[in-house]
Amino acid sequence: MISVGKLLPSDRVAWEGLFRAYIDFYERSEPDEMYDRAWDEFHADTRLHAFGARLDGRLVGITHFLTHGSTSAPDTDLCYLQDLFTAPDVRGRGVARALIEAVAGWARERGCSRVYWNTHESNSTARRLYDKVGENRGFIRYQIELPR
Repeated sequence: MISVGKLLPSDRVAWEGLFRAYIDFYERSEPDEMYDRAWDEFHADTRLHAFGARLDGRLVGITHFLTHGSTSAPDTDLCYLQDLFTAPDVRGRGVARALIEAVAGWARERGCSRVYWNTHESNSTARRLYDKVGENRGFIRYQIELPR
C-alpha cells in the first residue's frame, strides 16, 4: 500500500538520495547547499512544499511543488509540480500517480485552478503516465539562465 504525506525530519537522508538521483537523471549538478536550502524550505512549508510516498514504510518517491498567481485566473493560484521522482525499483507500481494525485488534492483544497508540470521530451517512461493523468497542451519551454 502506498501512503503519501509531508516529509518527516527522519526522511532527510532518503529524501536527499532520491532528490540527488532526480538531479542526476536530468544530468545536472547542484551544490550541497541547494539540498540544505530546499529541505529547510519544505519544512517551513510556506513557499515551497514537498510530499513523500512510502511503500512498506520506505520512502520511495518525492515531489516538490509551489503555487503562484496567474494573469488569466486572477482569483485563483496555479500549482506548479516542479520535481517528481520515484525509486527505480518501484516504478510501475503507482507511486508517481499517487504523488500527482496528492498534489492535485492539496491544490484543490487550496482553491487552485490548475496543476501543471514539465518533463523532458525524451522522458518516455514518465510521459506514458502523464498522458493518462494530464493533458499535453503542446507548449515548449524556453529559459534564460541569469548570473548570480
